[in-house]
Amino acid sequence: MKNILRNIGPGTLVAAAFIGPGTVTVCTLAGAGFGYSLLWAMVVSILATIVLQEMASRVGIVTQKGLSQVIQENISGQYLRVFSLLLILAAIIVGNSAYEGGNISGAVLGLEALFGKPGYNFYPGVVGILAAAILMVQNYKAMERILITLVLLMSISFVLTAILTGPNFMEILKGMFVPAVNDSNILMVAALVGTTVVPYNLFLHASLVKERWQNIDGLKASRIDTVASIALGGVVSMCIIISSAAMNVNDITSVLDLAESLEPLFGNAARYFLGVGLFAAGITSAVTAPLAAAYVAKSCFGWQGGLQDFRFRVVWLIVLFVGVILQTMGIQPIELIKFAQVANGILLPVIAVFLFWVVNKSSVLGKYRNTVPQNILTFIIVLFTVFLGVKSIIKVFDLF
Repeated sequence: MKNILRNIGPGTLVAAAFIGPGTVTVCTLAGAGFGYSLLWAMVVSILATIVLQEMASRVGIVTQKGLSQVIQENISGQYLRVFSLLLILAAIIVGNSAYEGGNISGAVLGLEALFGKPGYNFYPGVVGILAAAILMVQNYKAMERILITLVLLMSISFVLTAILTGPNFMEILKGMFVPAVNDSNILMVAALVGTTVVPYNLFLHASLVKERWQNIDGLKASRIDTVASIALGGVVSMCIIISSAAMNVNDITSVLDLAESLEPLFGNAARYFLGVGLFAAGITSAVTAPLAAAYVAKSCFGWQGGLQDFRFRVVWLIVLFVGVILQTMGIQPIELIKFAQVANGILLPVIAVFLFWVVNKSSVLGKYRNTVPQNILTFIIVLFTVFLGVKSIIKVFDLF
């Protein structure tokens, strides 16, 4: 345990990135609509995330380069290289700007649960300023500690909420290990996986590990960090599903509805637990989404500066500013998330294939390239991400 705690770092920021308001909402709806039966989908999602993120972090540590830079260097055709980089850059920055509106909305909802609605809604500005203050920290380790603290606060809030509901543990075990897929739940399965396996996290992770470990000696520590952090993120997501499922009501449409359903049993404490959790989920994602966009831009354009580089700050500031504007315009968060889901559906299979290709190149990773068992597992995941991407696009456009 001491070794795990010492090596916790970039993986926790990845967990903070995927446990945003979108994840909280999807997990709440999954529990309310399907009980414990879709917990297995979250288990699969976490395993897939661990495999993909481990590969991305391995690329970052071994090459000491960003993922988009490695992809660029290994595509021989000039037009294909330019097209790939433009696709990555556009989807990450545009997609993250859309997600950012939802992230800020989630943090605002958390503040409203804790302090009530003000006469004039100044909460988006508060969230934006707080996120900018964290991003302005010039020391990576200091930023890492701030976000880890917020993730732990979020984790405690949601775990305590799940315990308070008095769940059925036998049903939980059944839901975790007995897959159930049918026409009625397939889109929710796709949503659960899609909100966990996030393409921009692959770029974020490959860049963050370079800040923490400067040579291949950090590979073991990075694997411990990845497995422990993402597993914790999975536990948090499952706790949200469990909390919603344990209430056995069908009219829950958001996490605040869940809080109101819990109040007759546990009083105002339920609202505060969930309010803290939702605020922490929103603010951590509101920091990591612009951070990921800035790292992708840095890698695509070959910028050499660090966190304090002016160009780097301009990118995350634009993404954060767009998110605040979208939130204050009154656009429904679900519409923003739908738009971002299109980018996610297109980008995830493409990036998964690129990553699969890169980690098998001896010229890139040498003896640290994928083994045969890793390739079999990764190939299955890549096929699944292609299926997920198609389903996500179909879902958004209601093609069928």
